[in-house]
Amino acid sequence: MEAADAEAVRAALRGPAGATWAADLLTEALGEPLRFRPRVTPAAVGHLTRAGLLTYLGGEPAYPDVHPDQVNMLARRRDLPALLDRHVPLGPDQAAHRLGVRRTDFDHVVRLGWIAPVGSVDVDYKRQGGLTTIPLYSAEDIALLPVIRPSVDWHALRTLTAGRRSPLAALTPDLQGEDRLLLAGVARIARVGRAAVVNWRRRHPDFPAPTAGTDVHPEFDRSAVVAWLLAHDKIAVPSDVPAATLTVEPSLGAGAPERFRMDDPLLELTDDPEGEDLLSGWMTDTDADTLAELTVAETGASLRKLTAPGTTPLAVPDGLRVVDRFRAGSGGLRVTLAWPAHLRGTASPRTTGGVIRHALPYIAHSTWCRCARQTCGGIIPTTYCTDHGTAVTPAMEWHPADGTRCTALRHAHTAAPASPEA
Repeated sequence: MEAADAEAVRAALRGPAGATWAADLLTEALGEPLRFRPRVTPAAVGHLTRAGLLTYLGGEPAYPDVHPDQVNMLARRRDLPALLDRHVPLGPDQAAHRLGVRRTDFDHVVRLGWIAPVGSVDVDYKRQGGLTTIPLYSAEDIALLPVIRPSVDWHALRTLTAGRRSPLAALTPDLQGEDRLLLAGVARIARVGRAAVVNWRRRHPDFPAPTAGTDVHPEFDRSAVVAWLLAHDKIAVPSDVPAATLTVEPSLGAGAPERFRMDDPLLELTDDPEGEDLLSGWMTDTDADTLAELTVAETGASLRKLTAPGTTPLAVPDGLRVVDRFRAGSGGLRVTLAWPAHLRGTASPRTTGGVIRHALPYIAHSTWCRCARQTCGGIIPTTYCTDHGTAVTPAMEWHPADGTRCTALRHAHTAAPASPEA
């Protein structure tokens, strides 16, 4: 079957293309600059051919001739970065480039046991030692490292200059079978609250069983947890550095909204209505200064919409402020924002954003009520509703949708016993 396929391709061929040409075209398709991604090599074309994404038309199997039209079609695919990560293993130097760190830092990653080779290749360096076995690493495993090791300051690691000692040098490898996580650690990897992980354990019988700890503080094997999170789409292999977008408006509408980008964001949402949510990430100096000016008012600023990996779009009507600015040596600037947790809610899908609010009505629903009813017992009033419209006072209380108050009411509402029928 494979021979027939190759013959069919040859029949329509206007001339086979070499692996070097194909690699250059795919590298160009990735865009410039190639941030945290090595160039596509002729050997990578061989891996793509073995994966069935290109047809082998002759030449050395490791560096095959391929059809130029097939290469052009592959170059136009939007999932090209993900395909390369899935099918093309990387040597140590390429792996360090993919991770965005120095080779010496990547060597520490291997020493710590955070990643293991998936294969090897023999390279003949001739005058420089002869035949040498080079380990190969999964590009997907490399891309996942910042996700599954959130305690590492990856941005600081990526901005270290030559000659500086690696922060990883001070770490010691975990003993075999002792790389474990608490519930809070699982939550941090998935970028959710601890309560969400507790809910996953209760709802999913295939959630990994604890390997140590206690009933109150169970500990889980990191690799088993990561495999489960990937299988259930709780995390994904990043094809680039994740980013959050923020639309911020000065307090009391004192100016136009501004849009900001925050790289490698960490969002910490608390279940405590008296507490504060935190968002930290890397920003340019200009954006950080502008954001500081917008939030300088005593009441902070309004977060019209926050879009970040692992959560639905959020909004906060006021109270947004900058609480920390940290620079790692001569590296980037990491900014931390905070806001009162009880004000946070789901953002409106409208372009202008803003918080969706639920109302607890004074009167019960009649058959004529057209308001959208919510699981918290509240409603989203409509102006033409005879029960809760603009002609009457619609609510005893307003609260942000899916915020801390809404969640507490929803739990109370669902836990309340149904009233007996008359």
